[in-house]
Amino acid sequence: MGGRMPGRRVLAVVERGYRGALDKQFFDELYLATELHRQLGGLDVLLRGTAVTYALDAPPPPALRIGDRVVDTVTDPRAGLRTLLDADVGVWVEEPALAVLGSPRPPLPGVRLAREGEVAARWKDYRMVFFL
Repeated sequence: MGGRMPGRRVLAVVERGYRGALDKQFFDELYLATELHRQLGGLDVLLRGTAVTYALDAPPPPALRIGDRVVDTVTDPRAGLRTLLDADVGVWVEEPALAVLGSPRPPLPGVRLAREGEVAARWKDYRMVFFL
């Protein structure tokens, strides 16, 4: 896996993208992944399902208007992913899930593409695998 030693790292799998703007505006799974990387001594992240949208190079989400109220503290998953990449977290995205979207945009620089099941075949090499 790109020079990393999976046996010492853990793998976090994220399958569901966008879990609600208001529920996660202060703490999301990518923020948690950053802290887990620090505490566990190394983390890789696999994005599958609708979570692959986190890896697409796209503008930040717009503010959310609810009646007269504007919520402009909506988390930006791409910013969270860039933080992970900067912290040397290995980020993988499954190609089949991108294909379902028609690959409207390229993945962010540093995000690695994986064939379906490619990373799952390496689960045994990780110290721990969990779902966020």
